[in-house]
Amino acid sequence: MEPRAPDEPLVSVSDLTVRFSRTGQTIQAVNGVSFDLAPGEVLGVLGESGSGKSVTLRAMLRILPAHRSSVTGTIRVAGRDVLALSGAELEDYRGGTVSMIFQEPMLSFDPVFTIGQQIAESVRRHMKVDQQAARARALEMLDRVQIPSAKRRLDAYPHEMSGGMRQRAMIALALACKPKLLLADEPTTALDATVQIQILLLLRELQREFGMSVIFVTHDVGVAIEVADRIAVMYAGRIVETGSVREVIRTPRHPYTQGLLSSTVRGELRGQRIEAIPGSPPDLAAMPPGCAFAPRCKHARDECLRAVPGAVDVGGGHEARCVLLKLAA
Repeated sequence: MEPRAPDEPLVSVSDLTVRFSRTGQTIQAVNGVSFDLAPGEVLGVLGESGSGKSVTLRAMLRILPAHRSSVTGTIRVAGRDVLALSGAELEDYRGGTVSMIFQEPMLSFDPVFTIGQQIAESVRRHMKVDQQAARARALEMLDRVQIPSAKRRLDAYPHEMSGGMRQRAMIALALACKPKLLLADEPTTALDATVQIQILLLLRELQREFGMSVIFVTHDVGVAIEVADRIAVMYAGRIVETGSVREVIRTPRHPYTQGLLSSTVRGELRGQRIEAIPGSPPDLAAMPPGCAFAPRCKHARDECLRAVPGAVDVGGGHEARCVLLKLAA
């Protein structure tokens, strides 16, 4: 592994493109995504279903099906070229350097092993300790994620726990080996509102305590505001706007980001009609020319259909891909 310079970002993704082949069609799920992530920073990736958020995370963890997917571009994490890692190196990378919290933990845990066995197995593999120490670490992590009666829960099977407890156990598994980067794929979507808030607060607390970098995928604007330092808005496989939470939420510059915020329920909108984004996301197997959002955008003009807009820096690290910004410059 090449040493990482002190000022080098922990994560550097450049021109990431992911294509899937299916029944003679090529689906371009991620289209030239680029971003950096500093140590200890939390990036919220925001967008509706099908925008490429989860595919981006899976590409970073190298868990996309190799027989029907093609990944190009560059992914560097902690000084390592992820796309060049061998099988043995990947095993060290997954769980050791990078961990992931999936959307539905019931599908992530093996139903025939206890929660304690699964956490301890990961600890033994990456931290090179004996079974007793691994079990002690598993118990410590269940305590850290505030699971009641943690010692008893060590010997529980996944189906014996509630959705909220399974999600906490999934967080314990992901953090047990002290990863540098945590990938969180909509980890609170299946939970009720009260439990969702508890999990978000817990994740933020643990992130600060362990000093991890986090990429948090969500379609919920409120969740992104709660957990993130910086936001990247994705549409049709591209990042269309990125910047600090404050800048993106207060002064959204891309029409899609403006539409997402306008269609979000807030207390001050009581009694008013919500302005929904018209139309539907594009077919990723037959992308329109130019800006993919143009068919749904009330500001669209002829220039929008000619070429994919480049990123325009509007100041303070805030960028957006929109023809209107170039015309206004």
